[in-house]
Amino acid sequence: MPATDSVITLERLNESHLEGITALYHEPAFARQTLQMPFPSMELWRKRIDPDNERKVQLVAVHQGTVIGNISMEQYARVRRGHAGSFGMGVAVAWQGKGVGSKLLAAALDIADNWLNLRRIELTVYVDNEAAIGLYRKFGFETEGVLRDYGLRDGKWVDVLSMARLRSMPD
Repeated sequence: MPATDSVITLERLNESHLEGITALYHEPAFARQTLQMPFPSMELWRKRIDPDNERKVQLVAVHQGTVIGNISMEQYARVRRGHAGSFGMGVAVAWQGKGVGSKLLAAALDIADNWLNLRRIELTVYVDNEAAIGLYRKFGFETEGVLRDYGLRDGKWVDVLSMARLRSMPD
C-alpha cells in the first residue's frame, strides 16, 4: 500500500515516462475506467507525446520513479471553440483516494485558467465511477447530461455523464 505522505511530483509527459505510462494502462482495473484499449503498446504512447502543441498539456504523477497517474488536457483548435477544452485522466488503483487525482486536476485547471484562458472544460465519465464524479464535482464540474450506450466496457454498453466546468469571467 502506498504511503500518502511520500513525495509525489508532477512532470510533463516525455520519453522517460513511456514504460511507466504503458504499464499504468496495462492494469485491467485502471483501463476499464478509461476509453483506452487495454494493453497499449509503448509506441502508441510515444506517438501521443506532443511537446510542440501549446494547446495540449500532458502531465504524469510520479512517486519514486513510478508513474502513478496522468492527465491530458487539450484546448479545442476550432476558432469558435477556442474558449473550451477537454481532458482525460486516470490514477493507479493503489493510489486512488490519496489526493493524486486532485493534484493532477488542480495543475491542469491552473493552466486552463491562467495560461490558456479557457472558459469551459468538458469531460465524460462512466456513470458508475462515483469516485471520479466526486472529484470532478469538488472542482466545480456539473453534470450536463447522460450519454447513453457511450462506450463498450466488459462486453456491455455503458452510459457516461457529460460534465463541464464554466469559469466566470471578470466583468
